Amino acid sequence: MDRLNAKLYLQNCFIMKENERLRKKALLLNHENQALLTELKQRIAKTAAAAATNNGNAKSNGNVAAAAGNRTPIPDLNAAATGPGAHGGHEKAASPKPKKAVAN
Repeated sequence: MDRLNAKLYLQNCFIMKENERLRKKALLLNHENQALLTELKQRIAKTAAAAATNNGNAKSNGNVAAAAGNRTPIPDLNAAATGPGAHGGHEKAASPKPKKAVAN
């Protein structure tokens, strides 16, 4: 009985020591995680501030493409098209494709 008790005591000591080691490691990882999160937030804020500054400069200069992040504007496909070739070069109406016969 004393032998079993000693064995359980040693296992308990080992578990408590391992628990303390893991607790310290978790605390260090949490601190590192908080530092990285703070750095990420600062970078995002800096990027957003730079983008806002660039957009303000581009809009004041009348440069809409630069204000949109150097993207070309998307054409409005719902706008009414006029004149010949208003259908994008397709002048004939689309004809339905014939259906293939399925062998039974």
